[in-house]
Amino acid sequence: MRKLRFATISVLLSCALSGSLAAAPAPASALPGAKDAAPAASGRLVRDGVAIDFEARPTAGGSELVEGGLADIRFRISDAKSGKALSGLAPGAWLDLAQVISSPKGEQKECKDKIALYLKGVVGVRPMVDLNSYYLLVLNKDASITVVDPLMSVAGTTSTLTRIMLKRPPVDWVKSADGKHIFVSMPIADQVAVVDAANFKVVRDVDAGDEPVRVTVQPDGRYLWVGNNSRDPNKSGVTVIDAKTFKPVKSFATGKGHHEIAFSEDSRHAFVTNRDAGTVSVFDVAKMQKLQDVATGPRPISVALSALSKAIYVADGEAGTISVIDAHSLKPRKLIQAKRGLGPVRFTLDGRYAFALNTLENTATVVDAGSDEVVHDIKVAAEPYQVTFTKTFAYVRGLATEHVTMVNLGSLGKGREPTLQSFAAGPEAPKLAGDLPLATSLAARNDESSVFVVNPVNNTTYFYMEGMNAPMAGYLNRGHTARAVTVVDRAMRQAEPGVFTTQVMLPAAGRFDVAFMLDRPQVLHCFSAEVKPGQATDAKLAIPRLEFLPAPVTVQAPSKAAVRFRLVQGRKDEPRTGVTDLRVRYFLAQGGRRLDAPVREVGDGVYEAQIDVTDTGAYYVHVDSAALKEDRDRPYLTLRAVPAVAQK
Repeated sequence: MRKLRFATISVLLSCALSGSLAAAPAPASALPGAKDAAPAASGRLVRDGVAIDFEARPTAGGSELVEGGLADIRFRISDAKSGKALSGLAPGAWLDLAQVISSPKGEQKECKDKIALYLKGVVGVRPMVDLNSYYLLVLNKDASITVVDPLMSVAGTTSTLTRIMLKRPPVDWVKSADGKHIFVSMPIADQVAVVDAANFKVVRDVDAGDEPVRVTVQPDGRYLWVGNNSRDPNKSGVTVIDAKTFKPVKSFATGKGHHEIAFSEDSRHAFVTNRDAGTVSVFDVAKMQKLQDVATGPRPISVALSALSKAIYVADGEAGTISVIDAHSLKPRKLIQAKRGLGPVRFTLDGRYAFALNTLENTATVVDAGSDEVVHDIKVAAEPYQVTFTKTFAYVRGLATEHVTMVNLGSLGKGREPTLQSFAAGPEAPKLAGDLPLATSLAARNDESSVFVVNPVNNTTYFYMEGMNAPMAGYLNRGHTARAVTVVDRAMRQAEPGVFTTQVMLPAAGRFDVAFMLDRPQVLHCFSAEVKPGQATDAKLAIPRLEFLPAPVTVQAPSKAAVRFRLVQGRKDEPRTGVTDLRVRYFLAQGGRRLDAPVREVGDGVYEAQIDVTDTGAYYVHVDSAALKEDRDRPYLTLRAVPAVAQK
């Protein structure tokens, strides 16, 4: 958690303004992997024997950072004398326009001061790009996805950042190999929605065959494979979609029933189960041809790859067997006998152990991929149906209990006794919520020491950190019904010892502060980067742009609150007047009931609405109009309503 990670804020702020500094541009070769050309922005800071080198380069090449373009950001932390990279550090960084802002008390905040506000999650004070952030995406029962910022709350009641509206209700999702897009299956629409993970908008709805359900991206990221659960045998199979162009490539009829999909580690072969046909279809990916159908039992229900053993493991629910198929020769390697009732089979991150969940037996059958032998039958959460992994633990979710079973992976092995723990993720069992999607209700963070768990009954996503006795936080999904969760992580990653990198889209033109923070030694410093204007088309600029005018963040309840906003367009932000279909929509976070308020034009492109603030809490305010429908980054306003002060 960001608030825990940067617990020394006050100390850092005081130290940042004192001490010996030496700042100078970093040479082009200062950072590992630097290109021959000089970076578009760079800087060097030396303090207390530690050197921090910063550089930013346009991802597509060139000598300038451009608005709307991607940039590679790098920090290298080293010993100032020897140049040796330092490890075991956890820096933080933010990008924001170099301008002063006002705090809720009216104080002017410079770059270093703003960091404290970023860390506190103050409403209305957010950096344009947070290089430490991560977001939760919650798959809803209706046609939407809720985006949650776990590091910010409004009036202590909600952490919802935005919502992604889909054409039809979703069933499954998967991230692209580079993490820039999320593919969401919509069986009723016969399509897959492509969501931009940077701005949380749907960028394309792609035709994906009849009843697309399971979605999987092959390891090299080239193709998205979609399982079609059509009741028509001639349409039941898979559809292959180019994961870069989002265009369908080919469809195959493979056999009746639900389809699970796995790949060889080199993406050469694809394996598709046909549950009702009792076969696994094998594909040559490069030739885009089906090679053969392999009989693996009467009801193949799941398939998974072990990169360690380079084999595919197919669990059959009716026969209670696990078929092992060599991923390269495509020949059967072994048939492992387990018990009837097998369901999902998943491998640990290192490919060593397979967890095959058995709903009838309430067990997880653990197979050692090194010997292809069953080494454990572990009693886990009742009616287990989902499992996910960190480096240290397996997390097993059961339909019939609110408890999540944790299996210590270090305790596994032939002749050993597995160590188990558990925690309650909510008050009730998931199956009480009714129909559940294929998408998993468990998601591990990229730091691999914590997980998020959705309880679909009380509509809450719980955050659990390893070593704790219970979840540390819960995020209520107000106004929608939560079903599954995934994590979009935008934090910097350590590419090699002492080198932290990330890739960002530059949101605007102007001079940016690149704020950097380190706890050992205590460093708080702002580098600088200049971003040039991008080439916006006249057609795009002609679309009205909405901006809310300054207003008090806190209002009294009950009362009426005036909301003012301006519409501008063109290259010079000319006022847009005469828009007659404007509508202000607002709702109280606790209740979710949406209300409308009439809008009147004040003049010079400024419009006003009076909203009824009847109850205390956090209010979200949105503006709708046909003229604004193409504005993908439309802002919204947040108000906090507090009890009115009694008159003496």
